[in-house]
Amino acid sequence: MNLNKLINSSSQSKFSLWKLNFILHRVIPFNKPHGLKVLRIDRESARILLPYKRNNLNHLKGLHACAQTTVAEYASGLWLLYKLGAKKYRIIMKEIRAEYHYQAKMDAIASFGMSEEVLRDKVLDPLEKEGIADINCTIELKGKDGTHFSTVTTIWQVKDWEKVKTKV
Repeated sequence: MNLNKLINSSSQSKFSLWKLNFILHRVIPFNKPHGLKVLRIDRESARILLPYKRNNLNHLKGLHACAQTTVAEYASGLWLLYKLGAKKYRIIMKEIRAEYHYQAKMDAIASFGMSEEVLRDKVLDPLEKEGIADINCTIELKGKDGTHFSTVTTIWQVKDWEKVKTKV
């Protein structure tokens, strides 16, 4: 399975987007109970739905903090995989932190993307020079009505596979 090819086609076809979601639920089974759904992924950004459903709720009937961080991780990681590919680089989360602004009592959408210029300056240039880069990603989770629920920051370490010392 070529993830980049599937993601590229999903930005142009509803069937390919459905296929991408279907496959991601099987290759990342941890996320399946959350019901995460890729709404859009393209050169600009990724938008992932976190549904307001029982599996994702806390004791106050709001979207659980861990579910919010999970969808944020998913959005930023998937977009980076799409932009950088998994064949040349290993992508691993180094840090995650979250700030919660408003209790989420409806579906939430995690959005992440960065400009080509920022990607080049902060990621691709350091990777070419040193073979490793840390990427600071800020992901916002908002309700369908625009309410800002949380801001999650992930730091991904991207490393050329030739520099990876542990075996896969």
